[in-house]
Amino acid sequence: MRNLIAAAFVLAAGPALATSLQIEVEGEANGTVVIDLLEDVAPAHAAQIAEIAAEGGYDGVVFHRVIDGFMAQTGDVEFGKLGGNMSRAGMGGSNRPDLAAEFSDIPFDRGVVGMARSQNPNSANSQFFIMFDEGHFLNGQYTVVGRVTEGMDVVDAIKRGAGQNGMVTGQPDLMKTVTVID
Repeated sequence: MRNLIAAAFVLAAGPALATSLQIEVEGEANGTVVIDLLEDVAPAHAAQIAEIAAEGGYDGVVFHRVIDGFMAQTGDVEFGKLGGNMSRAGMGGSNRPDLAAEFSDIPFDRGVVGMARSQNPNSANSQFFIMFDEGHFLNGQYTVVGRVTEGMDVVDAIKRGAGQNGMVTGQPDLMKTVTVID
């Protein structure tokens, strides 16, 4: 119930129908990525991401988990800012409440943006991932929140992590600025 109330609050308080995010990526990958948010598919998640972006919360946040052939994960506004304790990147969220899952029939194909979460399906907060390739085993298990419409070449160039969990070592790529555009 708490998550439903929080989701309703986020919808009411969020930016009015923000349609896209423009992400300036810096590092091994340099350039612009545009993500169309799917407000009709995941309204609470789209609103929360847009609100965090509009406040500058994603600026300077690293891609902390990047698995070749799978996905690039970012959005930890609590522990994922460059210059912080990078060993905790991926463990945090935002100061907003977690969101109830908004599952859909949209498959996790190349360029689809999904919400990261813990084992609890209703634990998505600020972190999201961009698919390098299809990952249909995620279908119906994670919330689809958007699609890359420009800059997949930039996504493809993001510095890869190592090992099974894909944690990025050394200097990770980052979202220098994230802007909400109509």
